[in-house]
Amino acid sequence: MNIIEAIILGITQGLTEFLPVSSSGHLELVKAILGDTSVPEESLTFTVVLHFATALSTLVIFRKEIIELFKGLFQFKWNDEFKFSLKIIISMLPAVIIGLLFEKELASFFGGKILLVGCMLLLTALLLLLADKAKNTNKEVSFSNAVLIGISQAIAMLPGISRSGATISTSVLLGVDRTRAAKFSFLMVVPLIFGKIGKDVLSGDLNFHSSEIVPILAGFIAAFLAGLLACKWMISLVKKSNLYYFSIYCSVIGVIAIGYALSN
Repeated sequence: MNIIEAIILGITQGLTEFLPVSSSGHLELVKAILGDTSVPEESLTFTVVLHFATALSTLVIFRKEIIELFKGLFQFKWNDEFKFSLKIIISMLPAVIIGLLFEKELASFFGGKILLVGCMLLLTALLLLLADKAKNTNKEVSFSNAVLIGISQAIAMLPGISRSGATISTSVLLGVDRTRAAKFSFLMVVPLIFGKIGKDVLSGDLNFHSSEIVPILAGFIAAFLAGLLACKWMISLVKKSNLYYFSIYCSVIGVIAIGYALSN
C-alpha cells in the first residue's frame, strides 16, 4: 500500500464512518478497486487504525458533552450524566461479547468479501428507508433502548452494514429523538474503538513493518480530518431527516457491488 492509496482509504473511512453508508463496506470496496491483496488480519488491522482516527474526531466534536459526562460521573450521584454513561456501557455489551467470542470469524468477513458487502448495503438501505418514514419525537434513550441499539451495533460489525445507520435507525424506530439518536450513536462506539486498540496493542496484534508506518500515518491523518467534517455534516442531516437519500445511495452501491462480485 502506498501513501496515495492510504490517503484515499483514510478519506473514505473518515467520510463514511459518520454517514450511514458503512465505512467498513466502503473500505472493502475501495481496497478491491485498488487491488488490495492483504490477508484478512492485515486488512482488519488497517481498518482498526482508521477507526481509531475517527474516534478521535468524535472526541473533538463532542468534547463539551464528554467533559460534562465525566463531571457528572465523578459526583457519584444518580444524575443524568451517570444514567447516560450507564446506557453507553449497556449498549457496548453486545458488541464486546460478539467481538471477544467470534473475533476470528469476524476477521474472515474482511478482505474482499464484496458479495457480502453488497447484500449488507441493501440491508442498510432498508433500515434507513424505514427510519426515514418514522415520526420524530422528543424521547430520550431508555435503558431498554440501549440494549436494542447495542444489538444493532453488534450486527453492524459485518462489513456493509452501516454502524451509524443501524444504530440511528434503530433509535429512531424506537421513538428516540433524532438528534439524541445521532449523539448516542456516535458516542457509544468510542469506548469500543479505544478498547479494541488497547487490546491489540497489548496482545501484539498491531505489527507494522517500517515501510508501512508512513502510509498508515497518512491514512490516519486523512481519516481524522475527514471525520471532523463528516461528523458535523451528519448531525445536521439527521436533524433534517434526510436519511432517504442515503437509502438510495446504499441501494445503488449495493447493487453495483453485487454485480462486481458476480462478474469476477
